[in-house]
Amino acid sequence: MSSDEDSQPLHRLPFPPITKSHILNCSFHSWYPKYVLLSSHLLSNVSRLRSVTPKARLIPLSDAFLEYLRADGIVLPREEITTADDDSGIYTDSSDDEDPSESWQDVHRHIRQTIAELGGKVVPKLNWSAPKDATFMSATNDMICSSAGDIYLLLKSSDFITHDLDHAFDGTVEDGSTPVIPYHLVLRKAFNLNPALEFRCFVRNKTLLAVSQREMNYFAFLFDLRPNLLSKILVFLQDRIFPHHSDSSFVFDVYIPPPHDRVWLIDINPWAPRTDPLLFSWLELLQMAAPEGQAFDNEIESDDEYVYEPEFRLVERDDPEAYQFTATKYSAHKLPKEVVDASTMPDGGMHELIDGWKKALDKQLEEDQDDHD
Repeated sequence: MSSDEDSQPLHRLPFPPITKSHILNCSFHSWYPKYVLLSSHLLSNVSRLRSVTPKARLIPLSDAFLEYLRADGIVLPREEITTADDDSGIYTDSSDDEDPSESWQDVHRHIRQTIAELGGKVVPKLNWSAPKDATFMSATNDMICSSAGDIYLLLKSSDFITHDLDHAFDGTVEDGSTPVIPYHLVLRKAFNLNPALEFRCFVRNKTLLAVSQREMNYFAFLFDLRPNLLSKILVFLQDRIFPHHSDSSFVFDVYIPPPHDRVWLIDINPWAPRTDPLLFSWLELLQMAAPEGQAFDNEIESDDEYVYEPEFRLVERDDPEAYQFTATKYSAHKLPKEVVDASTMPDGGMHELIDGWKKALDKQLEEDQDDHD
């Protein structure tokens, strides 16, 4: 799907400046309450209108709990030990040590109560990320949690969560003092979701440029549904998202379950390299020609003809993406070990690594030149 040109370093891509406000606007705690209030208003006035986003609860996180997430090792609260596999070796039994939850009992209690309120099964995430890269730690190999211990196990095993905690503002420009991030644990009520019907939508300057299938498998039935799905997404964007989201460029995820007459907002993501472009590349999204600020023509109603039709990309039968069953999921988010090590070295570690790479490349160029001579 991507050309050699797309493999250039991300810092060379023509992204507009990404501000801390832009990142915060895409935090779950920032956008979710707006759509809950919108849903409540619609429900109180027109009973047939339903929620625009799945049910979730936000739990404010204390500094003590954040320190627990950042700490090395996996130590579960005592009452959670019985819900884990005693022989797994993936956590430390705290029965003989201080209970890690003693300094954040309010958060722990709130989490357990929320799990019960949402029917006993929830899916967790932090402000921006879900621990999708840590499902190997789950007995069910997914993100569905039935206990607080299940949640802690996923959160503490996830690089995505670590990024939320320590690198949320990486790559942003200076736009004043760095704001304090109000971290929240998001618990969504677990429900049966068909991943084939999840889509990522790319908005640049108030124009829907493109839509990508999220699940990287071939689904033949999606091709006939594509025109109707695109129409539903466009109307949803115009009527539900634009009036309540302040940024002109962003990425949002939707779920459109059968009978495909409603759209659920799943997440809002920043227009930034950290957001996976899926079946597109960021270079083509940034360079894609499109009218500015015009998703579709509201005046044309008789034939529902769009002034500009976004590209809706699906996995084709013969696409390599449809057959990469052995590929490590989320491997694109991982870094070489030497890069990680250098990033933790005091003053100059990364510079030394870059200098080493440059010398190696220069040497390789000299050897290639000698071979040609």
